[in-house]
Amino acid sequence: MSGRIDPSWLVFDSVENAEHDRCVDCFSRPDGSLGFEEFRRDVEDGGAWTPVQHYSGLSYKTKDEALLAARKAVVWLAEALERRTR
Repeated sequence: MSGRIDPSWLVFDSVENAEHDRCVDCFSRPDGSLGFEEFRRDVEDGGAWTPVQHYSGLSYKTKDEALLAARKAVVWLAEALERRTR
């Protein structure tokens, strides 16, 4: 688990790009708020997922709100979500 995802948070969706080197995790917190974070995975990091932004500090009330914010913030996410529904 990434250093920026608190162990008490529950990841309810994880989306990777086509190259499998970028990922967005959407999660819920114990207080009921929701959030997301973007990660990268590089060979030189031993394949570990490393946070690349600071989105996890933001808070949303609904899953749709969190996902919409993630789609706007992460350039490749809309395409990855579209590919997943095909």
